[in-house]
Amino acid sequence: MSTLQNHVDHIAQTLTAGMTYEDAGMDHEEHGAEPTDLIGGYDYLSDVLEIKYMTNDDDEGAGEYLGARILVAFGGPNIWIDTTTRKVEGYWWGDEATADYTDGMDIDGVCAELYEMGE
Repeated sequence: MSTLQNHVDHIAQTLTAGMTYEDAGMDHEEHGAEPTDLIGGYDYLSDVLEIKYMTNDDDEGAGEYLGARILVAFGGPNIWIDTTTRKVEGYWWGDEATADYTDGMDIDGVCAELYEMGE
């Protein structure tokens, strides 16, 4: 299995199972939590590089949130989370890797809230 696939699989597993404050390198005390408590979607998204919102632009639902593409790694490899397909996608020098995930941290729900607030 390639290094790119391993990286993509690791991110998919993290989204599915969650990540502790300790694993994320976050100050648990600042959040009133224990090191082994799981972080939430807002905490996870606080460290991403970019969020691109996908919206419905037809006459009936102009601007309705459909999902997001979240850039979590850039410059080698580039890795995106796509909340509409529930896939992590990685790209590096012509190689591609994907992995399915379950949205255990409600990343899509957080993106929808951020979009509604105008981020």
